[in-house]
Amino acid sequence: MNNYKLLPALISILQTRNLTQSAKDLNVTQSAMSKTLTQIRHAFHDQIVIREGNHFVLTRRGEELMQQLPSLLLQLDNLYLPNVMDPGSCRRKFTFASSDYVAQAVLPAICHNIERQAPHAGIEYLLWQKEQLAELSEHNLDLVSTIAQSIPANIHGKMMAEDQLVAVFRSSHPLSTDQLSIDNYCNARHILISGGGDKDSPVDKALAAAGRSRKIFACVPFFQSAVELLLQTDTMLTTPLHIAADFAQRYDLQIRALPIDIEAQQYYLLWHAKHHHNAEHKWFRELCYPHLKGHLETTISQGMKLLHTSK
Repeated sequence: MNNYKLLPALISILQTRNLTQSAKDLNVTQSAMSKTLTQIRHAFHDQIVIREGNHFVLTRRGEELMQQLPSLLLQLDNLYLPNVMDPGSCRRKFTFASSDYVAQAVLPAICHNIERQAPHAGIEYLLWQKEQLAELSEHNLDLVSTIAQSIPANIHGKMMAEDQLVAVFRSSHPLSTDQLSIDNYCNARHILISGGGDKDSPVDKALAAAGRSRKIFACVPFFQSAVELLLQTDTMLTTPLHIAADFAQRYDLQIRALPIDIEAQQYYLLWHAKHHHNAEHKWFRELCYPHLKGHLETTISQGMKLLHTSK
């Protein structure tokens, strides 16, 4: 195997053509430098420098190395430099996964900033399923915005907000003038959303622990389709407060606190450790984070006001 540790000494000898000066520059003894020169000659199968009187002259091989090595060593040194991100020249397609709600409510603002800062970059958005988190290293995903109770090893992330589950239904629903009791909650007809994560399964676990269950009327893949069903049927959707608040401000819907105790849910922006030190990835996640966190905080605050007025 080639001994690359000899290269700094070789560069010095080629430049100074003086073993005493090279030994001083490299902070070694002249005897050590002489031994290194012997190793260099053996490694390159050439004398490299030849003593002539009181100085050295370069062999033909030495002259060739004198021309080649400085730029080669500079390239090697550059390998140790940190990645630098230039958004204007970035041509990467970033992959991001979350629910269809995030795609509708937050993704447009993220894409607007990407287009403005990195016009040659792109984004692919995928629907997220919670069971993928433990296998994140196997998926070609840059970022995931999701609810998480625990973070697997080798996953980095930031918590964005904490939110609670609520019930939402149309203002003409039979329960619109009543308190939401455990009985009328269980007897109501419910809508489930199957796509983009797991947001309400803690409800069924809590109900089962109390020996209760709810009636599922329809299961749909997207939030928008669930809202359309709410507006046209006497059904109920259990969903995070920030989502309920967003829709309640745009449609004729009411929000109610759940009649059962459910722990608050933590929302994270997550990525695998293999991306953590990449400059382009860091730029992307730092661009996405304030949009996601800001939307959560704003809609949760709005939802608390709506929830208070509905009591």
